[in-house]
Amino acid sequence: MKKTLLLLIILTLGALFKGHVEIGKASTKTINGAGATFPYPLYSAWASQYYKEKGIRVNYQSIGSGGGIRQVTERTVDFGATDMPLKPEEVEQKKLLQFPTVIGGVVIAINVPEVGDKSLTLDGETLCKIYLGEIKNWDDAKIKALNPGLSLPSKPITPVYRSDGSGTTAIFTHYLSSVCSAWAKDVGFGTSVNFRVGIGAKGNEGVANYVKRTPYSLGYLEYAYAVQNKIGVSNLKNAKGKVVSPSVDTFKEAAQTAQLDPAKHFYVFMTNAPGGNAWPIAGATYILLAKEKVDINKEVIKFFDWALQTGDKIALELHYVPLPERIKTRIREYWKKQGLF
Repeated sequence: MKKTLLLLIILTLGALFKGHVEIGKASTKTINGAGATFPYPLYSAWASQYYKEKGIRVNYQSIGSGGGIRQVTERTVDFGATDMPLKPEEVEQKKLLQFPTVIGGVVIAINVPEVGDKSLTLDGETLCKIYLGEIKNWDDAKIKALNPGLSLPSKPITPVYRSDGSGTTAIFTHYLSSVCSAWAKDVGFGTSVNFRVGIGAKGNEGVANYVKRTPYSLGYLEYAYAVQNKIGVSNLKNAKGKVVSPSVDTFKEAAQTAQLDPAKHFYVFMTNAPGGNAWPIAGATYILLAKEKVDINKEVIKFFDWALQTGDKIALELHYVPLPERIKTRIREYWKKQGLF
């Protein structure tokens, strides 16, 4: 009888100890991701709130889309992040999964002291020629024609571009390729391209910092970085020829015609969208998972499902556009098909 009682006590304590360890493990679990700088402000905010609510850390390193693709391909992180979606055949070849999380806008940050609080307008052709080195000064005739009410200085333009592999670069150069045949022919688009002129800076943070401290510079970056750093941004002429300002509303309109198809792993670009008020340089940001890592993928998906359910308010506060509910439904169906949800 005593032996039986002792055995029951040992088994009970063992079960309690095992439960304590598992609970402790869950509460200190860390999910590691790396990639695009574009969504870094948002993923950081989501991760902070998720830890408060769930006790699970999400450690996200802002290293650029190229780094995110490389690290998840090499299986050194739990998830990668990229603003340049991989083509469906590449997703399959690398044995990955891919889905979007949020939509944002790439804007043109400017530092022209003479412009001050006034609005400056650019278009695709002008941006193309600036980054090809054909438009060199702020008082160039093409810029003046777009801004008849502004007194523009005769100062050299310093274009700034991303020096690291960047999905923001992919979105920006995809836009230039769609509106400028010379760019499409001579440079093309991708996470890294051969910029003819300008200064390279690492990350959206680097571009923001360089433009902010360098008079007469110009650079492309994700909108949240311009807002956070209080840097002026230009208006742009869109596909309909209308001058639009960057905002959640104009980003949202750019996304309305995008065909986010789970059968294609949601591959799509949203540049030069046809909407009357659409911002012309918009795009989704994506998560990449190693297909075979089922257990950790389930943990990653719990975080992003939580974000899709509860993170829209945070996204809007940081000037990102939440995904439409119909796309969120498609993403969950995509997860279910992979046995992860």
